[in-house]
Amino acid sequence: MADRNDSAPDLRILGDQITLQPSGFVPPPEGARVEGREEALMKNMARFRSEPLQFLREVSLYVSGTGWRAYDDVIGQPIFYPGFSEHIKTQIMSATLLQTKISQLADMRLAVEEKEGLLNNDDKDFHTKRAQRRAVLIQSLQDVAEHLTDNMICKFESKTFIRGAYYMVTQLLLRAYHQGIHVSSEEVLRLRNVAEEAARKKQSIIFLPCHRSHVDYVSLQLLCYRLGLALPTIVAGDNLNFPVVGSFLQHAGAMFIRRSFGDDQLYTSLVQAYIDALLQGGYNLACFIEGGRSRTGKLLPPKFGILSFVLDSLLSGRVEDAIICPVSTQYDKVVETEGYVTELLGMPKKKENLADFLSGGSNVLSLRLGRVDVRFHEPWSLRGYINEQIARLSRVPTAININWKDTKNAVVRQKLLRTLGYKVLADINDVSVVMPTALIGTVLLTLRGRGVGRTELIRRVEWLTARVRAKGGRVAHFGNAPLSDVVERGLEVLGKDLVGVVDGLAEPTYYAVDRFQLSFYRNMTIHLFISEALVAAALYTRVKRGGGPSIQDIPYQDLHDQVLFLSSLFRGEFIYSGEGLAVNLERTLAGLEADNIIHIEHDEERNITKVGLSDAERAAGRENYDFYCFLIWPFIEASWLGAVSCMGLSPPLGQTEDIWVQVSKAQDSAQLLGKTLYHQGDLSYFEAVNKETLKNSFTRFEEEGIIQTIKSKDKNIPPRMRLAPEWRPARDEVTGNLLASGRLWDFTEKIASSRREGKNRRDGATVSTRVVALTDALGQKLFEDAVSPGTGSKKEKKAPPTLTGDEARSLSKLVKEQKRRRTLENRAHL
Repeated sequence: MADRNDSAPDLRILGDQITLQPSGFVPPPEGARVEGREEALMKNMARFRSEPLQFLREVSLYVSGTGWRAYDDVIGQPIFYPGFSEHIKTQIMSATLLQTKISQLADMRLAVEEKEGLLNNDDKDFHTKRAQRRAVLIQSLQDVAEHLTDNMICKFESKTFIRGAYYMVTQLLLRAYHQGIHVSSEEVLRLRNVAEEAARKKQSIIFLPCHRSHVDYVSLQLLCYRLGLALPTIVAGDNLNFPVVGSFLQHAGAMFIRRSFGDDQLYTSLVQAYIDALLQGGYNLACFIEGGRSRTGKLLPPKFGILSFVLDSLLSGRVEDAIICPVSTQYDKVVETEGYVTELLGMPKKKENLADFLSGGSNVLSLRLGRVDVRFHEPWSLRGYINEQIARLSRVPTAININWKDTKNAVVRQKLLRTLGYKVLADINDVSVVMPTALIGTVLLTLRGRGVGRTELIRRVEWLTARVRAKGGRVAHFGNAPLSDVVERGLEVLGKDLVGVVDGLAEPTYYAVDRFQLSFYRNMTIHLFISEALVAAALYTRVKRGGGPSIQDIPYQDLHDQVLFLSSLFRGEFIYSGEGLAVNLERTLAGLEADNIIHIEHDEERNITKVGLSDAERAAGRENYDFYCFLIWPFIEASWLGAVSCMGLSPPLGQTEDIWVQVSKAQDSAQLLGKTLYHQGDLSYFEAVNKETLKNSFTRFEEEGIIQTIKSKDKNIPPRMRLAPEWRPARDEVTGNLLASGRLWDFTEKIASSRREGKNRRDGATVSTRVVALTDALGQKLFEDAVSPGTGSKKEKKAPPTLTGDEARSLSKLVKEQKRRRTLENRAHL
């Protein structure tokens, strides 16, 4: 499964001994007991029922803190001592930045009270009373800040606690992931060297992992503990700060912050002061670059909240430097995927609570989820990266005049933040390991037909493994175990709820039972092949026509334009190479030609004129070309669905007043439309109704000005949206029916040109009439709901259907800002 020469050996840790193990299987000495071929970072510990004496011995070693378990000689700044929390709290509360903000807020409140007549300027004791009132306000703000700080900060107080926590959590984790946690020895040794250098300079290591499961932060902390690195403070949402569990997490390294800060200036300054204190003290930090957990299996666009605080610490000069370490965590099976599916199909996310946490934990103990692979990208200096980017930006001409060296400029900061976020995502993709379950899931969802025989499944997994390596990806180590054994192991981990088998045939035949959930594992490989998938989808605009090769060949300019359109459409979905479309397209076409999937025609000057499928690929039944199409088609379907649903946001005939509908209800309506079209045969992929992918489509349409959204200053009023006037399709002046024409319909058809052709979708006119009528009917319900009297949920007020004067002015300003941003970004647009 893994070439011995393609990556470093795994690391084996048993007891106090750390040894390197080659990636390939090394036969044991003669007579030695063979326990298995895999070398994990952690192996299952003794259990009381089966080995009571060994179990008690292990517990005693942790309690007494014997050897590495003592967690005494760690690389990094001192943590886990009584008074640590008070030390950090003092650093935060005494920060100049925080105290300045408290003074400003007190003065702002005084100005309001003076204006309202609560403080009388004519009073002879005015200055004394004002000073007294100011002191009261400042003390009140100080008390609030202290309370917020106590709820926020992590509390590394007790080594006894962390020893016990490590033992308990390892027991739980290794019962679920029974084949342990695997790491690369090369990466771990490099990380330790970097950590030693950072400790000498009193610099923090900022771990930036991807986020697919709650196990992510558990595995990171376990690794740092076992490898003798100072545990990072992990940024966590305050939704996890519920009784008992919240306190445990806080003492194990969690810092709790709100999901949204709103206009709370005190809280924002408090978080900034905390980040400053950690980075100034050289304490390690970890935050998830994607914000929340990915419910789709692939990386989400970066969230810039905590990164913006980190960047401000450096750009302001309050912190000299910090070390960035992107981290990839991959799973044979993610324990939460079943819950993700229900959320993505429209069920509201349940709030975390202790009862669910405990009951969920007991279920996890009985699972056999395979293993976890954690990979660390080579760490790099954040200061060095900032300086490099500023120098690069200063050399590139832009549409507007900007001094890129002015790091106080909001435009400069935003540009640095975006490039930083996407670099981290690219680094995570670079070191990610493809697991057997991802290979199997990808193969099963990229084949035509109901199922696949065992022999063919193994052949396609072998082909996919070779393609992953050819693209520079990594495949998990399995020694020199036969591929058939690795596939069998992957099928066992996925289980019969995801992959079914038909016995009693000439050979075992496998099929996808739950395509929606299995798509989570397919999406773990798509980043490697996104360029090929975009080219395949662009070429499909001609291939779907049928006929001979000459009819299916596509002029290069048409191919280029469709690839540009699709790559712009999915800018928020996928992470592209930063080399630009021309370089990426040329390299991708050359690779597909070398693989004998396409043929390319050139003119006398060696310019590409036409591209088409090769004769060899046609003879092979288009299996490799189809693979790339199958990867991207569900996402094309989702974008098409989003665009079609926007058609229904065209106001009814005769309606003169602009009606704004609630964003969440418009997205729910799009999902309902998708489910209906799927069951009626107009949508090929049920994954297209995925709530996250639809949200991404709406976000992308908003960036392009197709839809406009407004957020109220009242946080209880949900965001509202409308279809931009210039994108609204026309209606029949007699019937009022929506017409399948206009700018938005042309845009929808451009997406549709790369959709998978379905047997019952041949008659485009019939489909357009039926689909447009359905989206129009759902749109009318949205308008009726928006204007009808009624109240929202307990948390939300009903969104008003029209804008106030302030909101209208805010919208006008926002539209101008978006146009300016599109010009500034200087990127391809839809």
